[in-house]
Amino acid sequence: MTANAPIHRAVLAPETDDGARYHRPRPGSVALLPRSSAVFETAVTDAGGTTAPLGPDTRGIVWLSYARAAELGAVLDANPQVEWVQLPFAGVDAFSDSIREHSRENLLWTSAKGAYAQPVAEHALALSLALMRFLPRRIRATSWDSEPRGVSLYGREVVIIGAGGIAIELIRLLEPFAPRITIVRRRADAVPGAAETVGADDLHRVLPRADLVVVAAALTGGTRHLFGSPEFELMQDSAYLVNIARGGLVDTDALVTALNDGTIAGAAVDVTDPEPLPDGHPLWSAENVIITPHMADTPEMTAPLLAERIRHNVEALLRSGEFIGVVDPEVGY
Repeated sequence: MTANAPIHRAVLAPETDDGARYHRPRPGSVALLPRSSAVFETAVTDAGGTTAPLGPDTRGIVWLSYARAAELGAVLDANPQVEWVQLPFAGVDAFSDSIREHSRENLLWTSAKGAYAQPVAEHALALSLALMRFLPRRIRATSWDSEPRGVSLYGREVVIIGAGGIAIELIRLLEPFAPRITIVRRRADAVPGAAETVGADDLHRVLPRADLVVVAAALTGGTRHLFGSPEFELMQDSAYLVNIARGGLVDTDALVTALNDGTIAGAAVDVTDPEPLPDGHPLWSAENVIITPHMADTPEMTAPLLAERIRHNVEALLRSGEFIGVVDPEVGY
């Protein structure tokens, strides 16, 4: 990425970060773990903070590895002086054990939720258009295919599951297509730009009318396999599913069956369960499917966005400002 390249912006959900809900950590130094990085060190120092190895004055940890999430719990056990942890991604399911086991009152958790919403929403739109224009078949074709397949997104019924930054940005990106958008969320508070907002209990009521369903929810104990055989059976056989959230939200075996039986018209997933998806898995050869390898955003896109989140939250640590991306340990995101 060139030095002057534009970057995306954070897109926060309407209810994000009520300052009265969380513990105010004391100012102190910040440790970048399990490894450091120049771009994120700069983010800390740009906010007026100090990076240093773990010690008695450490008040904040910026954890920069999803793959090494299991190591965080032991670090917190050994360092009770830490009062704030910044996690590297919007989804915090990999850190759920640490969050649950260290949900002490004087420990604030923040994530990158909202920070990567724009690039992920772009990917969701790209996958949606590719599915509806029947590109999985067109791309693989080795001879002229004159079968007239493909539909327009314009004016369609779109159901988005989740009401975080990705959903907010996707609503904005969909505006030129004039869809009727229904948001399904944990509680039914209205989301700007949506024709209707319903609670999670109404998912089965709205699925039968959807032309396109986009899964953009957090993966928690209560949302695992949110989509399975009953949900696919409720969808129209002309409807499409796009999952850009977490693979565990969708029952993969049920998805394969729904695709191959024609229960739904197609699916696109940037996330899978299991992940990585093994070679030879039936989903690779399912009918009208697009699989991208968890690349809705890339380090080139996310690094400056995470750096800005870190800079903002270090400023909040040092100057009693408002933290962004606060995680509620009780709901798991």
